[in-house]
Amino acid sequence: MSLLTSAPLRLTYAGGLYDRTAPLATGEVRPEGIELNFIPVVPPEAFWRQLKHNEFDVSELSCANFFTLFSRGDRRFIAIPVYPSRTFRHSAIYINATKGITRPEDLKGRRVGCAEYYMTMAIWQRAFLQHDYGVAPGDMRWVLGGVEQPGRKERIAVTPPAGIQVEAAPPDRSLSDLLVAGEIDALLSAHMPHVFRHRDPRVKRLFPDFWNVERAYYQKHKVFPIMHVVAIKREVYERNPWVAVSLSKAFGQAKDLAVERMYDSDALTVSLAWIVGYWEQERALRGDDLWSYGFGNNRHDLDTLKRHLNEQNLLERDFPLEEAFAPSTLETFRQ
Repeated sequence: MSLLTSAPLRLTYAGGLYDRTAPLATGEVRPEGIELNFIPVVPPEAFWRQLKHNEFDVSELSCANFFTLFSRGDRRFIAIPVYPSRTFRHSAIYINATKGITRPEDLKGRRVGCAEYYMTMAIWQRAFLQHDYGVAPGDMRWVLGGVEQPGRKERIAVTPPAGIQVEAAPPDRSLSDLLVAGEIDALLSAHMPHVFRHRDPRVKRLFPDFWNVERAYYQKHKVFPIMHVVAIKREVYERNPWVAVSLSKAFGQAKDLAVERMYDSDALTVSLAWIVGYWEQERALRGDDLWSYGFGNNRHDLDTLKRHLNEQNLLERDFPLEEAFAPSTLETFRQ
């Protein structure tokens, strides 16, 4: 039966509710042939529920977790070249201001907190610390746990690479608590710690001028770091391979709507007074395709993340990137 005459395929998607995904949640954009049940879930919860319990037909996933599992032969999911989360992470390194840390090189020999060693944010941060500042992962002692709530665990089975010192945070202490107490010296955190938001004077950013540091990083490496990818359960994809292109196109349409609305200066769509100005500055630096989807036009960013995973000894075996993505989507969004 053709897609035009058959009932829509019902699929459940779990992921963050962003400007670039909201049109899918509201139904303003509908994937061809699909009735999409959009479940707004914060990324860490979506990742945990999907990786541990396979709850959703399609979900947002940690790109590093996905590549790591793929390198182990885990083929439960296949990706489409849609990246719901991309961000620079120099702003996400916090320090205890009493410890005499004034530059990245001062992290050598320090205790550094992180929610998960294998999370995508940490891979990118360890990479720029190593390549741009000479601070290797083995130069620090890693303390793993929940940033705000104690007891967080890795989403995937892990073994720390050789030469990496890793310990668990105390079961009744959060990493934010340890940072304020000076029991860790620094903290890598995608989530802005409440102690920083509340302006505790003991907690500062490693890079106070992160805006210009991240601009310089982009100009040097030409990378806008990919954090998350959209992945389909392989069993769903193999029964209905057409869903990969249908979903890719719909995510692209939703993102294009969000981009166009950035220019709505009549009533601002984002609660920032100078959002249009920020947008223009980014266009001047990075060109018109500011939130790029697609495989080929993001090959450099994907290759860079995979290379960092290899450098940090987090992949069990190498694999061609093309194999991780639905073949029919490799030309989608081609410029």
